[in-house]
Amino acid sequence: MSKPKVFEKPLGAKDYLPDAVTKLRNIEFRVLACMERWGYNQIITPTLEYYDTVGVASSTEDKKLFKLLDRKGKTLVLRSELTAPIARVASSLLKEQEFPLRLSYHSNVFRSIEEEAGRDSEFYQTGVELIGDATSEADAEVVALAIASLQAAGVEKFKIALGHVGFLNGLFQETLDGRTDAQLSLKEHLLGRDYVGYREAIKTLSLAPDVERELNGVLRLRGGDEICEQARMVSQHPIAQDAIRHLCEVWDVLKAYGVSEHVVIDLTMIGDFSYYTGMTFEGYAAELGFPVCSGGRYDNLLSQFGRPAPATGFALKTNRILEVTGKEQVEQPVRVLIAYDAEHREEALKQAKQMRSDEINNVSIVITQLVTKEQSEDLDRAGYQVVKLITE
Repeated sequence: MSKPKVFEKPLGAKDYLPDAVTKLRNIEFRVLACMERWGYNQIITPTLEYYDTVGVASSTEDKKLFKLLDRKGKTLVLRSELTAPIARVASSLLKEQEFPLRLSYHSNVFRSIEEEAGRDSEFYQTGVELIGDATSEADAEVVALAIASLQAAGVEKFKIALGHVGFLNGLFQETLDGRTDAQLSLKEHLLGRDYVGYREAIKTLSLAPDVERELNGVLRLRGGDEICEQARMVSQHPIAQDAIRHLCEVWDVLKAYGVSEHVVIDLTMIGDFSYYTGMTFEGYAAELGFPVCSGGRYDNLLSQFGRPAPATGFALKTNRILEVTGKEQVEQPVRVLIAYDAEHREEALKQAKQMRSDEINNVSIVITQLVTKEQSEDLDRAGYQVVKLITE
């Protein structure tokens, strides 16, 4: 194995230069402020977690976890998402606090990626968890907050695709009872948005023509609240019927929030079907072909930490939002350069101190520089107001 070049970074790692950092932090601060106004308190969890607790409970595939050993030989993981760590905290440090808990976060996360994937192995997430409320009101709250957060981040055009894992579970139990492998195969195709593969897989199952039509009809269940009635006619299975009832209740609450124009019901949208237990959703910006946020209900996670409770939440993919909003110009602060010679050092540094603490003058950045008289004559710093304290 060849030694890395001196400027080479690990696969999927990325440097952020000052302009990008300013925009990234701007997104972060605006979104966290929005979440705080909705009653969500920020939490910070460790970068490292134990594999046997948070690692195995995570929604991230095991092969995508970064693992390492501590000095006692215990396996650790770099956090790959924030939901499982927050579930650990809610079940331990916050176990005396009554439900519901409303928690927010902003952190970097780490996932091992395939070399040809072209994705980041370290990226940023900003999100919330609403723990201890199983109602459709709670699900609608996190969707409405996701919409408000995207708007706070500066994403102007986007759609939230709203689904429910229970609908497909019920439909597949009704039409493919006992055929577990076939159910998993169809779910994998839908999870990957491979609709051609989904149709082809149905053809290989030797089903009755009416069952084939029923399964293919799922691909047309996308739209507004009219999908509720259409979906009720597709499957009579109790699990599917309960899922549609819940999803349509969520839609009604979103209409009351006044945000349903940003939402489409999409019953092919199942999220990670091994992790989510109910409603799931993804947010797509007009300029990108992949999600800028995702979330849903995960009612089984907290039981793994000894405090069973329903929960729902979402995460914004802050890096991807930067790709959408990064071309926008951030308001530039007033910048001042105080150039001085040795004789005026004390005066210059006092003036700089005053400017840095004086909000009235709206000066955000002040730098100082010791110069000679000759240097001061050619001193010109782009973007700065230059103040010279030089003996003539």
